[in-house]
Amino acid sequence: MDSDYSARVVLCWHMHQPVYQDQQSGTFMAPWVYLHAIKDYSDMAAHLEAHPNAKAVVNFAPVLLVQIDEYLKQIDQWRQSGTPFTDPLLAALVQEKPTDPLSPEYLELVKMCLRVNTERIINRFDSFRQLAKIANYYCDKPQTRGYFGEQFLVDLVVWYHLGWMGEFVRRDNDVVRKLMDKGRYFSVEDRNALMDVIADIMATICPRYRALAEEQQIELAVSPYAHPMLPLLIDLESAREAQPDVELPQAPVYPGGRERAQWHLRQARRVFKDFFGMEPTGCWSSEGGLSKPVLELLEEEGFQWTAGGDSVLYNSLAKNVDANSGGEQSSEDHNARPHAAVRFGDNTLSVFFRDDGLSDLIGFNYSDWHAEDAVSNLVHHLENIAQSASTQTPCVISIILDGENAWEYYPENGIHFLDELYRRLEAHPTLKLTTFSEAVSASQNHRVHLPEIVAGSWIYGTFSTWIGDPDKNRAWDLLCEAKQQYDAVMAEGVLTPEQVASAEHQLALCEGSDWFWWFGDYNPPETVSAFEHLYRRHLENLYALLDKPVPQHVYDRISQGGGAPERGGAMRHGHSEQDR
Repeated sequence: MDSDYSARVVLCWHMHQPVYQDQQSGTFMAPWVYLHAIKDYSDMAAHLEAHPNAKAVVNFAPVLLVQIDEYLKQIDQWRQSGTPFTDPLLAALVQEKPTDPLSPEYLELVKMCLRVNTERIINRFDSFRQLAKIANYYCDKPQTRGYFGEQFLVDLVVWYHLGWMGEFVRRDNDVVRKLMDKGRYFSVEDRNALMDVIADIMATICPRYRALAEEQQIELAVSPYAHPMLPLLIDLESAREAQPDVELPQAPVYPGGRERAQWHLRQARRVFKDFFGMEPTGCWSSEGGLSKPVLELLEEEGFQWTAGGDSVLYNSLAKNVDANSGGEQSSEDHNARPHAAVRFGDNTLSVFFRDDGLSDLIGFNYSDWHAEDAVSNLVHHLENIAQSASTQTPCVISIILDGENAWEYYPENGIHFLDELYRRLEAHPTLKLTTFSEAVSASQNHRVHLPEIVAGSWIYGTFSTWIGDPDKNRAWDLLCEAKQQYDAVMAEGVLTPEQVASAEHQLALCEGSDWFWWFGDYNPPETVSAFEHLYRRHLENLYALLDKPVPQHVYDRISQGGGAPERGGAMRHGHSEQDR
């Protein structure tokens, strides 16, 4: 470790969206990929470009990259031949034929344009606030809908996109500024100009991050292709390592899970190299899901580091202590806090652990603070950790969270907080912003060694967010049943190579972790319904590609929801309430 620094700080931003596109019809069933691209993926790159002495790790889920590319292809087709977009909201932005105010499509578009943070985005702009007030009235009073016209929806759709604009674009782009000044009565020319802005932003996302990586300001990392929960794919029983009494699905095992996990990692490497022109060194295993077989597989596939939640480390330490005679904790165990590189058993992979407390302060607390106060508080915590760190083991403080979801709750998309954070840390005398690969090099001969890892994720150190609930288990049973059908058809050898590839890809989409995340009574009903519909559509498409009928019970309701979780359920705390 550099003697001038008492601690290395890694800011790891995870960029991920599940696959919203129906692979059969091509329709995007939710707009979050392109909306987060124009707001968050754009802004997060701009912050790093504005602070060239700062460093970070940016982890991409491959299916996000693929979907951004699909939008870019559709933009090219629209520009060249006027081909309509398969995303209803994007299509509504540029369509010339008005939507009938009495139609279901009109109502659905109005509802879509209300799906954004009211306080931070809608109420920030007078014109958007007034339109949203009228939109709520339209939704609540069906008898009034005949009085609405096409211009109302046009203006609402334009303002929705203006509201989602990244803060750097909002401040620097002439088209965006002029449209915001105009405020209403947007023309077709106005909308096409805004579409050009969206297109230009999306076209530069991957090149900007690639340039930052080539300049060695950031490290780019990758998650498994469709963001599956690898430990559960490989062994559903791994959920019992941290929760011995957890109820598991009826299916005893996910068939061929290790081979599927390997497929997701290899496909991830291929996609990553296609987009960034380099090989990834590190892998944020989906949701920080780790287990002994996952570590072995990551090492086999050539990765040098991975990361998880600090509760996984604490559970592993507890197991190690129990295994020692007399329950004594060794000095090496004492050094194995979240702020060190760890290796497990015979595995050579360096494992870093998310400081859940600090990461959750950014995700849940600081959005309501003044930016300077929030960053001062965070830096104070970092300094205290650095001062108390072991002198035997290099101190690496890992702050890991979504690169998109938190900023909607901050004033002006978090521009003040992130600017102050990078400004303070890039010039700090004892805290050094770094990357995980640099931390591996610095700590290669000083890693803590533990005999065993207890399988778990970054949330509570368990897999309870993805399995154990009756609704989640039901979703697993549907997936296992579909996989059995898939294996049977593959064994018959009746599909062409192209058909095999399509089915294999569709299966991967069904294996994503996001579907299981959203099932359960504690999530909002509307969101649960949307993700259940999407999950069912992916299963239907898989059966269609296998030329097999869809079992009737696939259409039975999986989950109803009913809760109102913090941040709408898109974000979670790393520790349970009693552990905070």
